[in-house]
Amino acid sequence: MTAELVSQLGDIVGPAGLITDPDQMAGYLTDWRNAYAGAAAAVVRPGTTDEVAAAVARCHAAGVAIVPQGGNTGLCGGAVPDASGRQVVLSLNRMRRIRDLDAANQTITVEAGAVLQSVQEAAAAAGRLFPLSLGAQGSCTIGGNLATNAGGTGVLRYGTMRDLTLGLEVVLPDGRIWNGLRGLRKDNTGYDLKHLFIGAEGTLGVITAAVLKLFPALRSRATAWVALPNPQAAIDLIGVFRELAGDRLTGFELMSRQSVEFVLRHCSGARDPFPDHHPWYVLTEVSDTLPGADLDAVIEAALGEAYERGLLADAVVASSPAQAAALWALREGISEAQNHEGPSLKHDITVPVSRIPAFIARTDRALEAALPGIRIVTYGHIGDGNLHHNLSKPAGAADEEFRARAGELARIIYDATHACEGSISAEHGLGQSKRDIITDYKDRHELDLMRALKHLFDPAGLMNPGKVLAEPSPRDRRPL
Repeated sequence: MTAELVSQLGDIVGPAGLITDPDQMAGYLTDWRNAYAGAAAAVVRPGTTDEVAAAVARCHAAGVAIVPQGGNTGLCGGAVPDASGRQVVLSLNRMRRIRDLDAANQTITVEAGAVLQSVQEAAAAAGRLFPLSLGAQGSCTIGGNLATNAGGTGVLRYGTMRDLTLGLEVVLPDGRIWNGLRGLRKDNTGYDLKHLFIGAEGTLGVITAAVLKLFPALRSRATAWVALPNPQAAIDLIGVFRELAGDRLTGFELMSRQSVEFVLRHCSGARDPFPDHHPWYVLTEVSDTLPGADLDAVIEAALGEAYERGLLADAVVASSPAQAAALWALREGISEAQNHEGPSLKHDITVPVSRIPAFIARTDRALEAALPGIRIVTYGHIGDGNLHHNLSKPAGAADEEFRARAGELARIIYDATHACEGSISAEHGLGQSKRDIITDYKDRHELDLMRALKHLFDPAGLMNPGKVLAEPSPRDRRPL
């Protein structure tokens, strides 16, 4: 990459938008877990869509690859450049504006660099709800949420980012701008192009803004923490809640005892809701737009029915918003707490809800046989079949020895996922961590179609190269 191109990029974005100093670039070149690291010729931080388009066009003309980056909170290395030092990191963190909020249309139009929490707050200030909720919501951005089709804890009622998005603005790999910022719920005029970019991890273009759905604000909530003997009881329990609460059921999170123990050990102020230990827990929440809705009665009726069926060992219903927040903190603190236990091998899978108990039993047996003493941190959004099946080393084991077995242990989890007709990535994406192994689990014709789309949009291969799709082997290079 020439000094001339760097100078041209600086002219486009101005002094505040160009970083070339190695120390200042460092935070953009590694992920938050320090699991992936790379190098870059420069970090470019445009302030407008036009600046994004101009910078992308210049890099395209020069044959220089671009790595789009949002809040850099991903878990699969999808926003980290390679080690060549020739790529440009294109950070959207200066593009944070809320462009429009249309209360009557129930939409909010935001730029890709807007932090998720700020979008939630803007919606709340207008008496509305933007329902995506993640542990990293104070730092992750809407662009990153879209790039990985984030789900979070509200999927049960509201769906993933695909379900929450009506329109996009995207800078294409050659610098052209596609303005698809339409707040329409019905638009049957051909291919729905936005879905090509949602979940594509910046490999087809740079999402710069989005029109997102809003919902009526929730004015009543009831939250319960439930102790269970096994995962099958959780499957049966969610059935009870669905029967009695209907679409007021907005959260249903499963956690293993190991997950909770890490939070109790490492998160300040965390307390066990029960005096006794239990092997599994569920955090469930029901909500309503009506103020003063008697949701405690709904939750207590469901818990009573579950108790009669022998599904639960103990339960507590939060008696105040503070108690509810403390229960949610136990769930949301798991990922951070696990990092204090040494290397954390993250796996984000989904299987049909009915297959969850079989998946857990099969996978945990195989993992324990492969590495006795391994600590398995299982938690997730059981209502949509999404489990975070994360691994920590056996107590006292060496970090590097554990990391060296990451591929072998991942294969155990992914083989079990495939056997249960699931997916090896539910909401974190493929990035670089699953780029190669996905070819063993995804239909070959599906991969062919994905590669054809990549070549159509980005024939030069300059948009976040090395992510999502591996280069096909000679035997896989076939015409459609």
